[in-house]
Amino acid sequence: MKNFSKLLGTSLFLGVLASGGVVAQEKQEINFGIISTESSQNLRQIWEPFLEDMSEITGYQVNAFFASDYAGIIQAMRFDKVDIAWLGNKSAMEAVDRAGGEVIYQTIDSNGDGGYWSLLIAHKDSPLNSVEDVLAQAKDLNFGNGDPNSTSGFLVPGYYVFAQNNVDPSKAFKRTVNASHEVNALSVANKQVDVATSNTEAIDRLQRTNAGKAAEIKEIWRSPLIPSDPIVWRQNLPQDVKVTFDAFFENYGDEPEQAEVLKALQWSKFKKSSNDQLLPIRQLELFKARSEIEHDTRMSAADKESKLQELDAQLAELEKKLASLS
Repeated sequence: MKNFSKLLGTSLFLGVLASGGVVAQEKQEINFGIISTESSQNLRQIWEPFLEDMSEITGYQVNAFFASDYAGIIQAMRFDKVDIAWLGNKSAMEAVDRAGGEVIYQTIDSNGDGGYWSLLIAHKDSPLNSVEDVLAQAKDLNFGNGDPNSTSGFLVPGYYVFAQNNVDPSKAFKRTVNASHEVNALSVANKQVDVATSNTEAIDRLQRTNAGKAAEIKEIWRSPLIPSDPIVWRQNLPQDVKVTFDAFFENYGDEPEQAEVLKALQWSKFKKSSNDQLLPIRQLELFKARSEIEHDTRMSAADKESKLQELDAQLAELEKKLASLS
């Protein structure tokens, strides 16, 4: 770790000399945003070793930035209060579109998988065993939905479970509440809600941190694979900051002790990525919007046709981009 830090520092110093002089470092501190998948206390314990390594290796003071919801991280990045962040794909899309963000790396799980799965979960003793069961009994059920900016907690089940079945979850259930993955899982385990969204990473983490509660939960639906969470930075960061942190993410995990830190986060080495990672998520958003317009009884036929043509054109453009990447 220390050798890499020295090597990185030497490399940057030589680069400055080669450019013709000493350039003052513009930013001594970096705020690293962490999405609220569970309580801040739990997240701090998990993330602290990683952020300490990041500070030591880069030479910057790296501060953890926690917000009560995903929107808090996005807004903080928009106003330059967060510099780099771990986000879900949907919240990354919002950061790119609204906060000047850019996807730079992708997390890879400890098994080497480049993705994870959205889930519907219920209590182990629940008679609910499928999406069909949930939709058939929705009017009598309390539903724990995810944060509106969550990919796996909101967008993916919103499309595959609800939009494809022409169901509005805000109206279908007896009661709907929005919460983090951790709160949803504990609410199911404690029988405070009948069914909730979650994801495989959150359930794996709960099995390690609270095995008793995890044992009270069963999976009743699993989504198609979702691309792993991206690391996003502000595009307007100074170039020297970008060079330093790009090198950090490129090399972190090479040493055994670093690999152990990543393992605690359920990750292996990072993979280089870009905003193209978000294209399938944009596709889901457009499909969802198209379904809502198609079933909107308040919209005139002319307005509906115009909106659908516009969305179909956007979907066709996305299909071309996705095809060019495959």
